[in-house]
Amino acid sequence: MAHLLLLLTKDNNCYRQLLAQQQLPGLVIASDDPQFISKADIWLAEPALAKPLLPLSPALTWMQSTFAGVDLLMAPRLKQDYLLTNVRGIFGPLMSEYLFAHLLTHIRQLPRYRTQQTAGLWQALPHASLMGKHMLILGTGSIGKHLALTARHFGMQVTGVNRSGEQHPEFDQCYSLSDLSRVIATCDILVSVLPSTTDTKLLLNAERLSLLKSDAIIANLGRGDSLDETALYQQLLTKPQQLAILDVFQHEPLEQQHPLWRCPNAIITPHISAPSVPDQVVAIFADNYRKFIQQQPLNHKVDFKRGY
Repeated sequence: MAHLLLLLTKDNNCYRQLLAQQQLPGLVIASDDPQFISKADIWLAEPALAKPLLPLSPALTWMQSTFAGVDLLMAPRLKQDYLLTNVRGIFGPLMSEYLFAHLLTHIRQLPRYRTQQTAGLWQALPHASLMGKHMLILGTGSIGKHLALTARHFGMQVTGVNRSGEQHPEFDQCYSLSDLSRVIATCDILVSVLPSTTDTKLLLNAERLSLLKSDAIIANLGRGDSLDETALYQQLLTKPQQLAILDVFQHEPLEQQHPLWRCPNAIITPHISAPSVPDQVVAIFADNYRKFIQQQPLNHKVDFKRGY
């Protein structure tokens, strides 16, 4: 049986070439002609591009998202009578590079040494290290686990938070979301890699943020709506020793007039901590497609009720 694949990405030609190399049996890759929106039974798609076209997709059986985050497809009134899979297991190393680049730059005071270099000043600054610091990671999936292992290589204590408090060997201890207010006060570094769900929306509100240490580091790398940005901004003003590392926001791109842009103890990047790499996405799709045609369970299936 032949299957018709619709590509909905910003680089369809790249994906088309990579998919051709896979030589997937029975797969026909549609052109970009809009007529195929209603005819394709499989989509390889970016959620933002797929969302407005879902009402026009009577033949859709399975969609492979090119991103990890699929919250745009979770709206209750959207079509949900298809199999949805996302991309997992490839973002942990990229997230670790991003996070620890910022942490090490801050902790080891590299910008100040660069300034001293331009002035020809040989002067040691007070020493600080990640070793012995307590990192609290919100989200214990594949990304959270990779961050935890990296942190442990630096001699850090690592605690995880998830929905149920399920324990994972990558962490020293895990707690449930209901315990967050109790454990947040003990951490030196708070990292959120949470998905966007009803349980995580504005989880980091003014009350919980106020419990953090006066010199805590906050990193939001998961979804922007887990963090109250207004409350964070107000707190950063009153606690100048805190640092926020922000790669995701409630509304993207972040408005030019948003005060966080001009906050000296905030680092802002445009959602680049872990981009989807086409060859890795295609490898995941190809593996799932072979399972699909053999009627086997697919990897990384999304639960519409949970939102991830």
